[in-house]
Amino acid sequence: MQDPQMLLLLYFVLPVWLIAGFADWLCHRATHIESTSGLKETYIHILMFLEMGTPLLLALFLEVNALIILLMIVLFFCHEATALWDVSYAVKTRRISPAEQHIHSFLEMVPLMALLLVISRHWPQFLALFGAGFEAPRFTLSLRAEPLPAGYIAAILSAIFVLEMLPYGEEYLRVRQARKQMK
Repeated sequence: MQDPQMLLLLYFVLPVWLIAGFADWLCHRATHIESTSGLKETYIHILMFLEMGTPLLLALFLEVNALIILLMIVLFFCHEATALWDVSYAVKTRRISPAEQHIHSFLEMVPLMALLLVISRHWPQFLALFGAGFEAPRFTLSLRAEPLPAGYIAAILSAIFVLEMLPYGEEYLRVRQARKQMK
């Protein structure tokens, strides 16, 4: 693979994003989210995971076209609004350390980096969204003509499972357990 944008996306942006998400979970654990902000913040985290996980999966498996770019843009802004809601709620209920604040900046800017790299790789379809350029916008869902390597897909999905789904699943169970014990 010789495409520098794709190399940056696959081997730098995605790993940094996953590491930042795991680091954020460590911060939640350190501040005992189960006895402070509780289930509401955990639900907000799950919502943010869905808002960013959806475009990630679309980009991994489908041809990127105007539809996929539009969904990525919309979900990026939804994620930003949810992140603001998350922090606005959390600061009232628990301490957000400078380290966690810095991690949050990664969790906001890395998706933007990813989005911009995707847009730059598919510039004609981005322009087509606005009626500009020389291509007609494509609004179809189709599998990638050139799939990503199976080993990479297996590795990134495993990393998502280990660094995001398991930790945030653990957070959900820990918060639910604490809630039951409070009753």
